[in-house]
Amino acid sequence: MKKMYVIIVGAGRVGLNLAQSLVREGLNVTIIESDPTVSEEVAEQVNAMVIQGDATSVQVLEDADIVDADVFVAATGHDTVNLLTSVLSQNYDNIKKIIARVNDLEHMSAFKKVGIDMTVSPESTVASYLERIITRPKVADLIILGRGSTELLDVKIENKDLFGKKVLDYSPTEKYIVCAVYEDNELIIPQKDTVFHENQKISVLAKSDYVQEVTKLFAP
Repeated sequence: MKKMYVIIVGAGRVGLNLAQSLVREGLNVTIIESDPTVSEEVAEQVNAMVIQGDATSVQVLEDADIVDADVFVAATGHDTVNLLTSVLSQNYDNIKKIIARVNDLEHMSAFKKVGIDMTVSPESTVASYLERIITRPKVADLIILGRGSTELLDVKIENKDLFGKKVLDYSPTEKYIVCAVYEDNELIIPQKDTVFHENQKISVLAKSDYVQEVTKLFAP
């Protein structure tokens, strides 16, 4: 199975931390950094390809094999660079998700107008959240609670083996608890006769160490 390939523009604190997290998850990562000194330093810190160059150049993007990328992240400290590189990445149909860091919230509307999939700002997110957006695509929403010790997940039920099974037969456990079930957009606290079914969404409070295991159970 082909590993997910992620291109990150910018090797600052956010870009570097994100790259290190994704590499630990087993993903293929390439970092594009314009500063030669930073590029050299980062190449020694992360097990990923580092390309020194201007990511607003189509040639540099193609040198990074953007035609094979699944996710593109513009994470520099400059909104103009993040906006332009994100727009350029939209020309490649193979890219399934584009994420852009927005440093000045007044620029947020500009990113939205050009159709960027997802924007994040330093005030509202950190590299660990970006990592979760990329590595846990089946999780509709995720909130970090208790300094990262637990996470609240909204997951769509895709495991056919669970259809018709009672929710309370699977929850609670020492790893997670199903807090809510959504029936026709109405929130329901699981009762003894509540069952899982197709296209259903549930809210799960899980210990952080077991989030991937829980996600695979409900949405393999």
